[in-house]
Amino acid sequence: MLQPYYEKNANLIVNLNGRLVHRDEAGVSPFDSAVQNGDAVWEGLRLYAGRVFRLQAHLDRLRRSAELLQYAGYPDDETLVRELVRTFEANGMFDHVHVRLTVSRGLKYTSGLDPRINTRGCSFFILPEWKPPVYDKSGITLATAQHRRPPPNVLNQHIHSCNQLTSILAKLEANAAGVDDALMLDLQGNLAETNATHVFGGRGDTLHTSTTVACPEGITRSTVLELCRTHDIPHEVRDIPRAELDEMDELFVTGTMGELVPVVRLDGRTFKPGPLYARLSELFAGEVARSADPLLVETR
Repeated sequence: MLQPYYEKNANLIVNLNGRLVHRDEAGVSPFDSAVQNGDAVWEGLRLYAGRVFRLQAHLDRLRRSAELLQYAGYPDDETLVRELVRTFEANGMFDHVHVRLTVSRGLKYTSGLDPRINTRGCSFFILPEWKPPVYDKSGITLATAQHRRPPPNVLNQHIHSCNQLTSILAKLEANAAGVDDALMLDLQGNLAETNATHVFGGRGDTLHTSTTVACPEGITRSTVLELCRTHDIPHEVRDIPRAELDEMDELFVTGTMGELVPVVRLDGRTFKPGPLYARLSELFAGEVARSADPLLVETR
């Protein structure tokens, strides 16, 4: 799965700390923590008919990540929402839009690792693109990666960090294997997630997914579990050994970039989209239409 280039994005306007600039003129200082140390946190947002789905949940997760990293001078939600709206309006965007919202620890007064040399507050960057869900809804293929997700005492995965080297190394494995993405395990050999999405498995009428000990808490993942509770769909959140995935009747992945997508092959095991995937996809579409957060952009 290689994302295509969309000519419509050639003249995007991006937002750097409230300054709207053409994508080709955007520049980030080499003294910014995002550049120096990968010391930044991010969210992927999706704009549906002028509304961002679960915007407040994304803003809350972004703030929690920044708090865990002890950022000083973090922008308030009102500032970030206002700048999102300005950026959408500058691009004439209303629907079929994905946004990368990033906040870094900000500028250092000299090169180095110590957060005490950051004295000017946080930086934020808003990158919107016209981008439909990135996965083919007919299904994706996975291969189990050798690279694993670290435990919290190595790197707290609840920090939604721009430091994604573990995922990149796993994605390189997937590319070499000729599959769409890599399935990632924790150090005990239990399911964590893929390099980019959360994983659900269905066996009979029960849905199964991993804990978030070794992976980030996903907004789409949380929505699926919420739908299970609301609609009395049996589900379990637990440690799932890799071998147990081969015993599932169906697998699917979830994420803001791709929504819900079935897995059609994992290593040597093939799957077909199943009834749990079909039902939850329908329920998710209804949830998006019903509960996207307050109107941000006027109808075009």
